[in-house]
Amino acid sequence: MLGDDWVAPNSTVSKELRVMRARRSVFSLRSSPLTRKIITFNLIALIILVAGILYLNDARDGLVVQRASAMIGETQLIADVFEAQIADTAPVNLATGDGVDVAATLDGLTLRRGAEVFVFDSAQNLVAQTKGAETYYQNEALSGDDVGATIITDALSALWSAVSSVFSANVQDTAPTLEQQVSHLVPGALQGENRLETVLNTAGGTVIAAAAPILQGGRPIGAVAMASPAGEIDALARRDRERVLQMFVVALLVSVGLSLVLASTIANPLADLAEAAELGRDRNSRQMNPGRIRIPDLSARPDEIGRLSRALRGMVSALYNRIDGNEQFAADVAHEIKNPLASLQSAVGTLRMVKREDQRDKLLSVIEHDVRRLDRLVSDISNASRLDAELVKEEEKSFNLIAMLDNLNQYLGEDAQSKGIDYITDMPPDPIMIQGLEARLAQVFVNLITNAISFCEDGDAIRVWARRRANRVLVVVEDTGPGIPDEALSKIFKRFYSQRPEEHFGNNSGLGLAISKQIVEAHGGVIWAENIRPTEADVTSDPLGARFVVGLPV
Repeated sequence: MLGDDWVAPNSTVSKELRVMRARRSVFSLRSSPLTRKIITFNLIALIILVAGILYLNDARDGLVVQRASAMIGETQLIADVFEAQIADTAPVNLATGDGVDVAATLDGLTLRRGAEVFVFDSAQNLVAQTKGAETYYQNEALSGDDVGATIITDALSALWSAVSSVFSANVQDTAPTLEQQVSHLVPGALQGENRLETVLNTAGGTVIAAAAPILQGGRPIGAVAMASPAGEIDALARRDRERVLQMFVVALLVSVGLSLVLASTIANPLADLAEAAELGRDRNSRQMNPGRIRIPDLSARPDEIGRLSRALRGMVSALYNRIDGNEQFAADVAHEIKNPLASLQSAVGTLRMVKREDQRDKLLSVIEHDVRRLDRLVSDISNASRLDAELVKEEEKSFNLIAMLDNLNQYLGEDAQSKGIDYITDMPPDPIMIQGLEARLAQVFVNLITNAISFCEDGDAIRVWARRRANRVLVVVEDTGPGIPDEALSKIFKRFYSQRPEEHFGNNSGLGLAISKQIVEAHGGVIWAENIRPTEADVTSDPLGARFVVGLPV
């Protein structure tokens, strides 16, 4: 799931990168901003989730409803106990104990620990009260000590209290007593109705209170009020909150651990890629032991980091290929310029010793030819060196390839026919639209057609035709000239290579086909050359001419 190769093996990276890896721990928070961001964002999502659970948790409300229903029933039962001792017709006075012994009745009740019962007479005066000390239901009458340790909840409560105390004024607690709060339920109970108060705040915590009338012959003669143990609801809610927070702590640790593992599979490989590039940059900038930049091979990873590694390695490889190509181009330029310069030097040296005019004229002709050759060579070299930059800068546009070829055929056909060469064209009637640099592609076809013209003689023929094949278009230039020597087929697109008759020596720089190949490949196309033979089965037969094929994407 995480990938087999988190980072490139040490055996495939440089010594400097291995040293930098050793300094960087597997789970490094200090040196990896990306790791810190991953952990922070994961924790933010988890904290929001837990905060939402605690905020929307209705467990406390459910406990209040459950306890309130039970409280009404218990209060009514206590009232029934009093009613069972009262005669229907005898006078009863709860305050004096006439008709019923209130204190003895309360003492005989078995109440939950912490629960309080108040008895009021018809004048709303408190007659007696008692507080339960029994625990006869499991998990019943819980107080703060019965819930168990709620370390996280207590710590957060203490922190909240400390923070809130800074911003709140120190107001003296003047909250009414539980008796005073319960007495508010008595008037309603004396009217013959059961009364309930779900939230009463006391010093011990939240309390639920209920009141029920004591009836004699259907007439209220007093009221019984009962209050739940102080803090019982708070303790139960705190226990549930503690469980949620405990799970949050576990999820927090798991999230941090998984975030560190995830970050290590992302941050460490990215750090390797960045450090490898920085090492190469620093070595080359200091000119001390300069060498090639070795990007770690993470191409086995099936994710974006693997794609990035492949792209960086490909980019670095292309850059070094371009550097090698420039170095080779410079060497080829020096070699090509050296030949006419050597010829000029020899002709000038000989000119000083020659006395005959005819010999001097011949040497001057040689000098003039070499100067023209140098001028043509320098111009072609200048065009070739600017080609890369111009191909990048110029904006590609959509144009009709057939219309462009028709214009070239009209112009170059006249030149060929003036030399006694038949010029044949075969173009499709429908336009073929392609995306590219029209002027540069026109330069390619001009080079191919003028090359064909230069190799043809009076009576030869040139045929230019185009066909669309699926998502490509093929443009073919054929001639009936001498063809291409077999050993030259693999060399004619190289720079400064020229295979021409002796009478044309020095009239070409050998860059035309190389430039054409570069332009076609920059458009995503291909170009190749082949000989036209009378039959494909006999490859040793003399060629009938040469064929150049250009394939371009449509």
